[in-house]
Amino acid sequence: MRTEEFIKLEDKLGAHNYKPLDVVLTKGAGVWVWDVEGKKYLDCLSAYSAVNQGHCHPKIMEAMVEQASKLTLTSRAFRNDQLAFFYQELCELTNSHKVLPMNSGAEAVESAIKTVRKWGYEVKGVPRGQAEIIVCSENFHGRTLSIVSFSTDPKSRDGFGPFTPGFIVVPFGDIDALEQAMTPNTVGFMVEPIQGEAGVIIPPAGYLKAAKALCEKNNVILVLDEIQTGLGRTGKLLAEEHEGIEADLTLVGKALSGGFYPVSAVLSNTEVMDVLQPGEHGSTFGGNPLGCAVSRAALKVLVEEKMVENSEKMGALFLEKLQQIDNSLIKEVRGRGLMIAMELSEEAGGARQYCLKLKEKGLLCKETHDHIIRFAPPLIITKEQVEWAVDNITGVMAG
Repeated sequence: MRTEEFIKLEDKLGAHNYKPLDVVLTKGAGVWVWDVEGKKYLDCLSAYSAVNQGHCHPKIMEAMVEQASKLTLTSRAFRNDQLAFFYQELCELTNSHKVLPMNSGAEAVESAIKTVRKWGYEVKGVPRGQAEIIVCSENFHGRTLSIVSFSTDPKSRDGFGPFTPGFIVVPFGDIDALEQAMTPNTVGFMVEPIQGEAGVIIPPAGYLKAAKALCEKNNVILVLDEIQTGLGRTGKLLAEEHEGIEADLTLVGKALSGGFYPVSAVLSNTEVMDVLQPGEHGSTFGGNPLGCAVSRAALKVLVEEKMVENSEKMGALFLEKLQQIDNSLIKEVRGRGLMIAMELSEEAGGARQYCLKLKEKGLLCKETHDHIIRFAPPLIITKEQVEWAVDNITGVMAG
């Protein structure tokens, strides 16, 4: 079938909860993807950072095929020979004490909420039913009902109430507001080190370090949602490293499996994670042998092929060259590592039209919040590919 036929069938039978660009992809390799007509594109979205290692990485694929031929799922009713190694390698890489394996990023967030609340009641001594978790405005932590309960995006909330209570919203990057919001019932502060869906919003320097200090002072658990920023995207393995801190709970997902399988995890210190006892939380697929084997390979190539270091180097180059584009329609170009946003002025008339023009040039990216274009290619991108991308972006922005 041709592109138009795929789109027509999809629109007829599928829920209309997405507004994708009208390109139908059929193959991927490295930084490149191909559509059903055979046209080649540079992927500058990386499935929202799920394919940091590039599309169809051969070593991750090999691990998946090998494990799929032996054992895919046992449930957590029984043990498997991949889970312990997954725990060990992930803990050693991230300096964590405990791991709670889940599947999607939203499940990791929900798991963190439950764990932090339970810690608040059993360890901190907060009265039952009164635990408060502080979050930030313009946050994006997922789509479940509890998560959208503390979203400030009307599109995420409207029509889905009643909402889950127990969340306090403060402005992102405002340390004074965070301090004022803390009460004896505050059990956690959950925040993205860089707000991705909001448009790659970077907090003021020192914000995370100050937040960590505040949490320690008030006996509050710091939860960093690194599902999008983690595993090399910002030029460090975890974005928290830019400020030299360690969260009490760190959430990872997306690139944890290199795009081959849904795998996420809550990384924790022992004190917090040990409040969970058998029967209190779980997942049929969480920690399954196939997901663990895939994730082990995904982490291995990330380190061995120096993708984190390449993200830092190529991200700096990409950002520098984009900031050199002389165009009054560009309000700001910002980013860290290969997590970059180009914010357009109102006169530009919206970001989607430029994404469509770039698609015609063979570059795939996506708008967010109508006036922002995000660029987040796989971490294996080369200097030549960055320069090719910038040349095309410059040309499109020039009209």
